[in-house]
Amino acid sequence: MPMLASSDGSKVTMPDGPDDIDALAPFRAPSGRPWSGGGREDLAAALRRLMELTVTSTPAPGAFADAAATVEALSRALESSVPEESDQPQPRFSEQTVHSEEVATLTAAMPFDMIVGSCNPLAPPIEIWFEPPLAKGKVIFTPTYEGAPGCVHGAALAAAFDIILTAANVLSDAAGPTVVLTIRYLKPSRIGVESLFESEVTELTPRRTHSIGRLIQNGIVTVEAVGEFVNLDRSKINALHRSNGGS
Repeated sequence: MPMLASSDGSKVTMPDGPDDIDALAPFRAPSGRPWSGGGREDLAAALRRLMELTVTSTPAPGAFADAAATVEALSRALESSVPEESDQPQPRFSEQTVHSEEVATLTAAMPFDMIVGSCNPLAPPIEIWFEPPLAKGKVIFTPTYEGAPGCVHGAALAAAFDIILTAANVLSDAAGPTVVLTIRYLKPSRIGVESLFESEVTELTPRRTHSIGRLIQNGIVTVEAVGEFVNLDRSKINALHRSNGGS
């Protein structure tokens, strides 16, 4: 197996050969994504798996400590390639304006999003598609997102609805920052069960967009959401990551 050198000179063993690579196959993102950065999606998918195993596995004593040392060495190896902070936009921010006729590019425009981004290991990630006037999404939340035993954490669901309602807003060419997001938890949402999200715009004014959404598991609505969003020009949104701290 090849070795990756970290900044302190230590070596980290990397997968080599079909057996090692195939072990990651169920968690690998689709190929042909230009933002992947030469394996970035693969790394994010592997880290999702690692996070799940961190909260579910019961290995022999010392295994977690060994894994932590390996991950820390990998982190040090990658740390040297982080660009210095500047007022220029980083590649992870999309400059693309997504219009209603280009809704298929929504996820592609946000590859580092913490909910739908294939390059973000925190993202489940939720798959989004469109059946106008509805925006839909689906995902199976793993134990990484567990709150109460066997249930998806409410914070994870709220974050999911923020982007699901935004997807509906894109269909109306009215996406922008969230002003109010109200969540009603009707029933427990279970981990390990397919979660189907639906959302649609209910009112559109020159300054505000109002949307609603629901989460369905096994044909039962478990969560409802209502959101209000600012109709903000895309150029102003892009300017946020060019200013210091968004000021």
